[in-house]
Amino acid sequence: MKKIAVIGAGVTGVTTAYALLNRGYDVSVFDQNRYAAMDTSFANGGQLSASNAEVWNQWSTVLKGMKWMLVRGAPLLINPKPSWHKYSWMAEFMANIPHYHRNTVDTVRMAITARDLLKATAEKEGFNFDVEERGILHIYNTKKEYDHATSVNALLSEGGLTREAVSLSEMKTLEPALEGDFYGGYFTRSDMTGDIHRYSTGLSEACKKQGAAFHFNSDVTQITHTAQGPVVHWKDAKDAKNDAQFDGIVICAGVGSRKFGKMLGDRVNVYPVKGYSITVNLNDDTSKQAAPWISLLDDEAKIVTSRLGADRFRVAGTAEFNGYNWDIRDDRVRPLVKWVEQKFPNVETEHAVPWAGLRPMMPNMVPMVKGGKRLGVYYNTGHGHLGWTLSAATAEIIAEKIKLEV
Repeated sequence: MKKIAVIGAGVTGVTTAYALLNRGYDVSVFDQNRYAAMDTSFANGGQLSASNAEVWNQWSTVLKGMKWMLVRGAPLLINPKPSWHKYSWMAEFMANIPHYHRNTVDTVRMAITARDLLKATAEKEGFNFDVEERGILHIYNTKKEYDHATSVNALLSEGGLTREAVSLSEMKTLEPALEGDFYGGYFTRSDMTGDIHRYSTGLSEACKKQGAAFHFNSDVTQITHTAQGPVVHWKDAKDAKNDAQFDGIVICAGVGSRKFGKMLGDRVNVYPVKGYSITVNLNDDTSKQAAPWISLLDDEAKIVTSRLGADRFRVAGTAEFNGYNWDIRDDRVRPLVKWVEQKFPNVETEHAVPWAGLRPMMPNMVPMVKGGKRLGVYYNTGHGHLGWTLSAATAEIIAEKIKLEV
């Protein structure tokens, strides 16, 4: 039986491990944390959203970034401190603006496939992840925002997604808890939400039952390559040094993938784009009734929401270009809290738990799912803001490629 190492136990790593197990491989997963899904796969916005598959490579994004550079609570924040990685990434981002149409359509198609795979896997393996199949409602405050959404809708439709235009009255029928005046909205019935952490840990347990070995608390210090294949070197929780030979390796390490790519002679130009979330604990009946059940995406504020069971409300957003920095900044969290208080004033926000994670973004906003320069080396990384939405599809793509080559 061929042995494959997977570096990273976030949602991309565990879905990749699962896809490889289903093809008969002996799989070992390495992660620096004590449990699965403790970094970027811990507390994201919760959306499985093909409707949010539009890539960001547009001049309007660049102009907004410049306008918001000095606004601390802005949805997009760029630290102007010089960094070759950051500015070279941005140059590649702008170079991919001509590919906006193609990359958006391709991402939509991938997202539709992945959504169905994620749900089917959870049903097959019998674990709960607070899934809500109520659709996602995009809300727009102005005609300009709505008109852009209408143009995006043509791309979503080309990719195979149905997203319906809805009036203000229809929006409030879909979600009675929603207050305020909006220009209009778009509703995607086929999208859903859930808890990414619960999904990832549930799937990791299913992988263990199938024989996967999980090396947690393992700091992968080096990956070398021999004629027989890649060798993983790591320190365990007791700081003991270990190494093991594999027939193949898949790098699913999120923002750490760039470092591992360098070890293997490959350029993996992921940049860490920080996102924030708050989990509002709904501890009283009034808050439970006042919080929305349908998932929302506020286009102007760049905020997404999901209801995680009866007693949790997740609100996430913002994009911060500030390097490998996990600090939770109050000035970035406050806009999320204020948004809840403005849109859902009867929801108590006293028990809102803040979190921040680093999205691994490629300059073209498309995941890197391919082989490396050396035999037996593969990458499934760089999923950006759609890590959970795309993970099951990219896992199948890379596992199928490995099946043909290893």
